Amino acid sequence: MHDGRAGTAAGMPLWGIALAAGLIPLLTIHVTFVTSVLEGHVPWCVPYWDACTSISRTGRHGSSYFIFKGAMLPAALLGIFFWWLNARWLRQLGVQNSMPAWLPWLGLVGCLFLAAYTMALGHSGDTLRMIRRTGVILYFSLTFIAQLLLSAALITVPAWQSWGRRLLRLCQTALAIGILSVILTVVAYPLYSQIDDAFEWILALLLNTHGLAVAWLWWKSGFRARLLTDP
Repeated sequence: MHDGRAGTAAGMPLWGIALAAGLIPLLTIHVTFVTSVLEGHVPWCVPYWDACTSISRTGRHGSSYFIFKGAMLPAALLGIFFWWLNARWLRQLGVQNSMPAWLPWLGLVGCLFLAAYTMALGHSGDTLRMIRRTGVILYFSLTFIAQLLLSAALITVPAWQSWGRRLLRLCQTALAIGILSVILTVVAYPLYSQIDDAFEWILALLLNTHGLAVAWLWWKSGFRARLLTDP
């Protein structure tokens, strides 16, 4: 398989993979939220500012349990492929430094932690609770680092500097929210404990928005795969 900028119809466009990698997790948490509301497991609210429920709680009970696992496990596998392709895409755009080499590994480890978190969700026990907590923290953290590296790499390519800066601002917003949550944990924990679920929803939205933006850039750049037919 060869990936590159193709001006002909030959080859399979790859932007759909990035679109699915960003869209499936985002749709899943909203579908499980609505399902859990309808089945009476969580209250109706706008979780982005009401902070009425965590993302985890929406996938623990009833039909949402199966929806969450059935969508997030394939999403984790797709995420590994997504970050592997991102490294190849950056090389195609002309990135010469070592940043692309880190992306497949960050994506692999981060998505494995997402899979571990998903498998442990809905089950009790101290060990599984630790797996859930560690899984979600490391998935968010490693995905953020990968997105930061990707954004910084784009800035090194003259034709893509403006898009790299836009993605970097998105990363900076996510970082600012993460720092704010840490500060509130230290100086105003009672307040933080009331709104911490909202931070989780907002960070998930920002991370997946970054993925959707990358999907659009794959489409814009003509990133595609084709079988090599030359001898």
